[in-house]
Amino acid sequence: MIVEERIYTLKFGKVGEYFKLYEEEGLAVQRPILGNLLGYYSTETGTLNTVVHMWGYEDITDRARRRAQLQADPRWKAYVPKLAATVERQENRILVPAPFFEATLRAMSAAAAVK
Repeated sequence: MIVEERIYTLKFGKVGEYFKLYEEEGLAVQRPILGNLLGYYSTETGTLNTVVHMWGYEDITDRARRRAQLQADPRWKAYVPKLAATVERQENRILVPAPFFEATLRAMSAAAAVK
């Protein structure tokens, strides 16, 4: 199992707008396609105006398949330009769980898929 961590540094003062837009349009498209939403956060300290979200995948092939499906969705294509207006910078990282955390991550992923 892998986790993709996506970090968006937003334009100053855009966190509220970003979350509103995502809740109203993006989440409904992403959740059924990507599946395992493990967390969605904004920063309180450190680099401000930052949003971090994490998605669980079985492996890199599962991620590639799901991301391709998302990119092909017309609703997502209509949403992305709106989101882009709030984003200054984006970083993505693929995280591999420590051996002792794999079972916990699978349990978290299964619980996230139910919602």
